This record gives sequence, C-alpha cells and structure tokens, in this order.
Amino acid sequence: MEPTPEQSPHHAYPDHWEADVVLRDGGTARVRPITTDDAERLVSFYEQVSDESKYYRFFAPYPRLSARDVHRFTHHDYVDRVGLAVTVGGEFIATVRYDRIDDRGRPASAPADEAEVAFLVQDAHQGRGVASALLEHIAAVARERGIRRFAAEVLPANNKMIKVFRDAGFTQQRSFEDGSVHLTLDLEPTAESLAVQRAREQRAEARSVQRLLAPGSVAVIGVGRAPGGVGRTVLRNLLGSGFTGRTYAVNTSFADDLGTVEGVPAHRSVGGIGEQVDLAVVAVPADRVPEVVADCGEHGVQGIVVLSAGYAERGAEGRERQRELVRQARSYGMRIIGPNAFGIINTSESVRLNASLAPESPKAGRIGLFTQSGAIGIALLSGLHRRGAGLSAFISAGNRADVSGNDFLQYWYEDQGTDVALLYLESLGNPRKFTRLARRTAAVKPVVVVKGARHSGTNPPGHAVPVSRIPDATVSALMRQAGVIRVDTVTEMVDVGLLLAGQPLPDGPRVAILGNSESLGLLTYDACLAEGLRPRPPRDLTTEASPRDFRGALAEALADRTCDAVIVTAIPWVGENGEALTGEGEVLADALREAATTGPAKPVAVVHVEMGGLAQALAAATSTAGQPGPHPAAAAPQARTSSPAASAATPPGRSGAGAATDTTATTGGADATDGTRPSAGRIPAYPAAERAVRALAEVVKYAQWRRHAAAPGKVPEFLDETIDEHATAGLIETLLGPDPDPRGRPLTHDEARELLAGYGVPVRPALPAPDPEAAVAAAAELGYPVALKTTAPHLRHRADLGGVRLDLVNENALRRAYDELTELLGTPAELRPVVQAMVPRGVDTVVRASIDAAAGAVLSFGLAGAPSELLGDTAHRLVPATDRDVAELIRSIRAAPVLFGWRGAAPADTAALEELLLRVSRLVDDHPEVVSVALEPVVVATQGLTVLGATVRLAPPPARSDLGPRRLPSY
Repeated sequence: MEPTPEQSPHHAYPDHWEADVVLRDGGTARVRPITTDDAERLVSFYEQVSDESKYYRFFAPYPRLSARDVHRFTHHDYVDRVGLAVTVGGEFIATVRYDRIDDRGRPASAPADEAEVAFLVQDAHQGRGVASALLEHIAAVARERGIRRFAAEVLPANNKMIKVFRDAGFTQQRSFEDGSVHLTLDLEPTAESLAVQRAREQRAEARSVQRLLAPGSVAVIGVGRAPGGVGRTVLRNLLGSGFTGRTYAVNTSFADDLGTVEGVPAHRSVGGIGEQVDLAVVAVPADRVPEVVADCGEHGVQGIVVLSAGYAERGAEGRERQRELVRQARSYGMRIIGPNAFGIINTSESVRLNASLAPESPKAGRIGLFTQSGAIGIALLSGLHRRGAGLSAFISAGNRADVSGNDFLQYWYEDQGTDVALLYLESLGNPRKFTRLARRTAAVKPVVVVKGARHSGTNPPGHAVPVSRIPDATVSALMRQAGVIRVDTVTEMVDVGLLLAGQPLPDGPRVAILGNSESLGLLTYDACLAEGLRPRPPRDLTTEASPRDFRGALAEALADRTCDAVIVTAIPWVGENGEALTGEGEVLADALREAATTGPAKPVAVVHVEMGGLAQALAAATSTAGQPGPHPAAAAPQARTSSPAASAATPPGRSGAGAATDTTATTGGADATDGTRPSAGRIPAYPAAERAVRALAEVVKYAQWRRHAAAPGKVPEFLDETIDEHATAGLIETLLGPDPDPRGRPLTHDEARELLAGYGVPVRPALPAPDPEAAVAAAAELGYPVALKTTAPHLRHRADLGGVRLDLVNENALRRAYDELTELLGTPAELRPVVQAMVPRGVDTVVRASIDAAAGAVLSFGLAGAPSELLGDTAHRLVPATDRDVAELIRSIRAAPVLFGWRGAAPADTAALEELLLRVSRLVDDHPEVVSVALEPVVVATQGLTVLGATVRLAPPPARSDLGPRRLPSY
C-alpha cells in the first residue's frame, strides 16, 4: 500500500514492516502498518469488539469511534506515531499503536526514547497469540525508530493483557497508580525474550504442520468425472489408505444431480459442502487455482496441498504466479504445501492419511521423510519399503513456496511418533533458521540430510529463494556443527536412517567384526579404517559356521566392553552339491535377533553377499511399524549419562499427528534400564561392507556430537572485561557516516587497527615505504630487525612470488632488499611496499569472518599459504562461536598437527588462537555492520600470537535479522 500525501513525505510507507506470521493455533495472519486507506476497516473492526474489551482499552465505555478517533488512529508518521494491524482475509482482527512521549508523558519526538503502547484484539481472536506476535513486531519497529522503552497502562482486571507483557521476556517494571497497573518494558532483547519468541515460534509452526497432517476432513478438488487423472488418483489413494476423517470430491463440472464419486459425496465447490473442511488437495490447472483458493479461504479451510504445476519452475511469469498464490492463501490464514507437490502421507493409526500420488501408503513407522522432489520421494519410499522401514509421515513439498523443511523440523522436534528425520533438500530458504532448528532437533533425535544441487551455484527451477555464495564445503561444515548428518546420496540416507531407526547410538568408534568369510571381514576392516573407526581384527567363524555359531559370537562381541558396535558379515552356505543353501538366511536372522535381544545395547549391522533370504528376513523384522515410545537414537545418550543437560534436551512430549497410540509396545532400542534390549528384530542389512561402515561411521560421529551437545560450550566472561562494545559501535557509526553506501566500504589499515583494538585484537603497524628513504625511516621508528613486504593485490600474502623480505637487521640490508624488490617485481607505486617489525617465529594462520546473505555470519580458520588454499583445508563455524566451537575449529583442519608439535616441533599457543577466534566472533556478532574481517597472517608462536595483516569491510546492517520478530519468509 502507498501512503497518501497527507502522510509525512520524509517517512515513506515502511513496507519492510509487513510480515506474515503463524499464530498459536497454526493459522496465519498478516501484520502491516495502518494507513489512511484503512478507515472503513478500522470502524468495522471496532464494531466487532465487545464492550468489555473496549472498556479495557479506553478505561471507560466507548461504544463507537468518532471521526476524530478514526483520523487519529489511521494517520501516522511512522516514526513518533506508529500503528500496526493484524489482518485475516483483508480485515482487521487486532491493532497496536505507540506514541512517543517525553519524561512527563507528553507527545514528543527524538531524542525522547519512550513510547506509550496500547493493544486491541477482537474477542473472537483472543487466545490465538495475536497480541504476543504484535508486541514482537511493534517492539522491533520502536527499536528501529530509536525508542528504548514502552509504557502501558492496564486495568487490573485485564489479566490477559498483563500476561502478554509479563510473559514477553523483556526487562520490565510494574507499579500500581491511580487504579491501574503501570508497566514499563525495556525493549532491548534479552536471552529470555529471545527464548520466549523462539518457543512460541516452534509451537505455532509445529501446530500449523499438525493441522496439515491430521485433518478431520479432506476435500480433493479437481476430481475427474471419469477414472484417471491426478485428482481421481489422489482420491483413490486417500480412500485406499483408510483415512479416518470425512472425504469429499469437488469439481465445478460435476452435474447438479451427481451424488457421489468413488463412494464419497461430490460437490461443485467447497462452499457447497456445507461442513467444515480442514484440508484441500488441489489438482486443477494453475490458472484455476486462485478461484479454488478463494473458495477454500472463504469457507474456513485450514491448509491446502497444491499438486498443480505451472509455477516458479516455468520461469518469471510462473514465479510471480507462485508469489500471488502464497499471498492469497496466507491472507485467509491458510498454509500451503507445494505448488508442484507430490503430496503428504501420515501413517498414524488415528489418521491414516495418503493425500499423495503414491499408490500405496508406506508401513507405519517412526521415520519422518521430507523431500523437495517428487521423483526422489518415490525412490525413497520404494527403497525404505523394500528394506522394511516404516514411516511416521511423508511430505513431498515440490516448490515449497510456503511450508518447508524448517516447519517440519519444528513439528518433528516434539512429535513422539517420529524418531529420525530424513530430509532431501535442493535449496535452503533460511539457512540460519535451518541450522538453529536442526541443532535443537538433533540434540534429541537424528536429522539426516541430502543436499541436492550442491555445485550448480543456482537454485533448482521453482525454488525462488536467496542463493548462498558460500561454498558447499562450508555448508556441510555448518550442518555438522549443528549436529546434522550430511550424506551425499539418497542411498546413503536410507542406509543411515535404517541404522538410526533400529539401533542405539554407540559409545565410541570401536568396532567388532565377525563372520563366515575372512575376505569379507578384511574388506570391512579396511573400510572401517578408511572411515576413521577403530576396528578390532575380524573374527573368522569359517565357512562352516552355523547360525548357532553366529549367535554365540555376536553375544560375546556385545558383552565385550572394549567394543562399541558390531558388524556381522555373512556369505551363503554351500551344500555338498555346490549349491547355495538359501533357506539358511531366515534361520541366521533369527539367531542374530536372539543374540541382539539378550545382549547389551550396542548397534549391530549385517553385511551380506547374495543372501536374499537373510536380507528379507531382517527387513521383515526391521520394520519400524507399531513401535511407539522413545526411539533408540534418542534414548541411548540419556540412558548412559546422568548429565542434567542431557535430560533437559528432551522436548516436551505430546500426542501429535504422528504419535503412536499403542502405548503398551516398546521399541527395539537401548531404552532398558539394565542396558539390554527390550525387544528384537531391528537389525539393518547392507549388500556391501562399504555401505554398512559408512552408515556406522556417520552414526558414531553423530553420537559423539550428541555427547558434546549435552554440555554446550560458552563464551568466557573475561572477554567482557577487555571489549569496548559501546565505543566500537560509535566508531562504526562514524566510519559509515550519516548516509552510508549500501555496498559498504573497506577500511584503511589504520581504521581497521583502531576498530579491532576495541575488541582486544592488536594488529602490528605496517608503515608505508614509497621509496628507500621512507623505508629506512620506518625501520628506524619500528626498530630492527624488520620485514619489507609488498601489499599490491596480486602479490599480497604470496611469499612464494618473492614479495617478502624477512630479518633485515640493518639499513644496508633493507636498502638491498628494496632495490631487489623493485628491480624484480615493479615500481614502488605498483608494489605498495610496507615495513613491519619482525615477530617471533611460529605457524602462519588465517582467521576470517564474513556475512553471507543467506547463511549469516561464518567464522573460518586455516593455515596460511597456497597448499591450504588449493586443498580447501579451511574449517568453518557459525557465529556466535563458543569456546568448544573454536577449539574444534582449529582441530578440524587436516593440517592441524602442525599446531600441536608435528615432527618434534614445539606446540603453538592454541589457547591464544582460540581467544582470538572468540574475539573476532564476538565482534561480528555484536556489530552486524562488520560484514567481513580477514586477519592474515596470524603468526602463532609457542607463547602468544601476532596479527600482521587485517582487512575489514563495513556496510549498513540489514533492516531485519534472524533475531527479529517472527515472520514467514516471502520470496
């Protein structure tokens, strides 16, 4: 909406304040500034508010708004007077307004930093979390306009509003004056307010997914009059799954006298159904979708699955059609899966929903599967079914214009019916949020991700999301930091998912190998070494080993305290006539299950060669159907530790859409108090040793991450004593100037030194040497010995090209070096030489931090020099980094041994290096204007370190960040 000329020309309509939000009940609403065009909407809204709510707002009976009131509440300057509205279907359901005041409570302008705030929510929408969402947004707006405190007067009987303020998490003061409660809120975000905001976000988004997965009624729109077609197929699949709710078929072309289709009521529109419809599955041409969405929205449908194609995957016109689809659906409070989706499945016995094109529902189980590709979804469903795995839910989101993997992470985090989350992603709409949610979810249940389109540098067709500029290796490192199990193929995803769903987490990397083939055992042993595991020498049971021998050997291995996991290898038995005895596979499967049932809780995997009977028998038993309760991967760490933090990581349980209903059954994981398995039949089988070992290696790394996640790192308090955040903020404001270039600006050497000094990062001065005399004067100022270096871009940090001369002990040596450089490499103007004092010898390293528009702030570390750059030997962590993060950061590069006394050298001062990394992380986290920092080289000696070079770039910060109020993405 555009402002009218009556509004201040100095403050244009702030469209970046507009936001779609998910409310407590899972529905959506839009938050936007109020404009002069909203007079009629305001009056209509006010008429629908009860007299009691009006009394609470105005402290007196106030039946209607006067013309003056309407003018006042619709005319704002968007600085000192701001009003926001929450709309559904284009109509107001709530408003909030602030007016800047001085210390006497009178209207004021800046620099006054306090404002009076007041809310009004329609009675029909109270209890949906509307006021809480509005408070987040109006507080963010106020901070942007320089307001630091809100003041509110609330009647003592208005408990709901008092609770909204009290529960927000802001620092506040309360007093009772003149018959009302006077509240003052400090708007600076706190750890508590951020935690409250994210908890509300999680509950709301999880609820919005639950409404999609557990509808009480479904309408399939676009059901053909004759057999065949997408709509008819979905309807048949829905009926074939035994959906427990009501089902309707909808097509505008149905005859008036057509009563049923496929045995369900047939209607020409959703409005004609006459009953509540919770979910609509849309299978009509793209040009007809808007009228379908309007029909659904006007009749209370809660969510829609759009199977129709013809959107962003078709280019610019389709992309705009997709944006309009999302805007239209959200305006009615609905969420969308799709467009171009394959559908959704929920196997819960209480729902049994198959609203997809998959002809057969998967077995009920405890694996949640999200995919952005229908073809990949089909392949994964087939692979999991073939190997006996069951699913709690399946979602193929297509272009995922609205509901995304982030929403399902919110849902699966607390869903008691899902043990393992598998996601195939081709793009990340909000990587910062994804890593935050994945880290929280991974702390209680495994998250396995395959990332498609890793190296294309662009998003797949249909995915209208920001493109991240950071390399795929960095994305992988950040996922690992968040506890995500990143695999390369969908086959590996299935391999890892089966092991996680059926087996407990290992206590370590020690692996016992046993089987009836020495060669296969050796292949498994080599594969373990290649994956960083610690295998014991394989135990060869010989080709004559019976199933009973396998059972005994497995029982011994599980009882052995020096092993953490067991891999069983098996080849077919050969009879006297030379033919394979295929029937022994089922017997062996029974023997292995028996040993696993009675032994200590350790993961077991089977590698078989041409033993279809064994694989089938284990697949039949491995089915994760009907096994409610805590999953093995989640239960193992808590069962083996007394850490309060580990217990605290468990999410609040609930009976979600995917939660199992048979509470008398138990899982096959390590949730028994005596360390043994309470039930059998969950051993995954693999046709190749490499696949089993790779899956186990990923699980071992995840288990290690889980143990560390139980006691997260922290930022040392001593940093606060040596950092001047306020002074640095002032310096940044000065350097950017009153009208900064949106592209930002690099700092000079001296400016960078001053900025970094505010965070306790001293940089050695480098004095310019445009001629030999200036070089000699610089050396005299710094003191010999000195170094002479070129700073030209093509020579910077390239000692191998001869642009550096070290240990120059006197004037003669310096002059000779200067002449050599200018003779070999170019004129002083081209080389830009500088002089620096020599520092103690050490290991040359590089520390960087940068802001990626999609991923956020990233801290990077590596050794200096061409070899590390060529090999990509750089490690990354998300900012803010903790002491544990930086310790792992410097140890995760392949060249890390150089820092720890490689080949008899003295170890470098890694403690000083970790402190430097923490300071750089803190700098970019405190000041989003610092968009890049590069310290190169950082010479780490045996005691202390020295930063010899630094480049810093500043740019205006984005209007909103991941710390801002809740909002749905819009692409």
